[in-house]
Amino acid sequence: MGRSPARSAWSSRSEPMSAFTVAFSELAPRDRYKLLCASVTPRPIALVTSLSPDGVVNAAPFSFFNVFSEDPALIVLGLQHKPGNNPKDTTRNIAGAGAFVVNLVDEGLAEAMNICAVDFPPEISEIDAAGLSLNPGVSVGVPYIAEAPFALECRKTMSLVFSSTREMLIGEVVRIHAREGLVDPATLRVSLDDYKPVGRMFGDGYARQNDRFDLTRGTYAEWLAQRKG
Repeated sequence: MGRSPARSAWSSRSEPMSAFTVAFSELAPRDRYKLLCASVTPRPIALVTSLSPDGVVNAAPFSFFNVFSEDPALIVLGLQHKPGNNPKDTTRNIAGAGAFVVNLVDEGLAEAMNICAVDFPPEISEIDAAGLSLNPGVSVGVPYIAEAPFALECRKTMSLVFSSTREMLIGEVVRIHAREGLVDPATLRVSLDDYKPVGRMFGDGYARQNDRFDLTRGTYAEWLAQRKG
């Protein structure tokens, strides 16, 4: 039996094999983290606000985060537990309240976001420590950060626990807030030049998004015409 055309196309190339390869089963979790975080970059940052039963607003940054779908509108968060399967403040608060807010991070919010990453005790609000202010949530009972360029009010949909240290949270976005001038109300287009988002790299590294380029997605017919030309 002959090989499929697709396989023949790529298997006949004379490109060199990978210079480095390793099975993740052979690596310690710390080394997997190092490779994943340094290769999957830049990652968007979710500065998550949550509300404790005592009314303390917690704020914590997450870069294991992204949009999952638009219908329904879902986001995913990778949550880390403390040793001994002890959930952190954000995880406990979301489990209790069933809601949270994802505040997106731009250049102006980056320094405050970094302060929110400090391991403050539960009774201390990162919002106060970072000198931030809050607006009340509209669709959920959790405040959002007034200085954030965008804020996504979310309700917890479900969580998947994969180990004693890792949990994936899925939340449904029920409302979005945007700073004045970032969204055109008529077209819903976002002005990236005014937004200035930052992304997480690895270690202490972050990336600005001021060096972009455009690629127009073509059709199959256009691709064929280009090859024939």
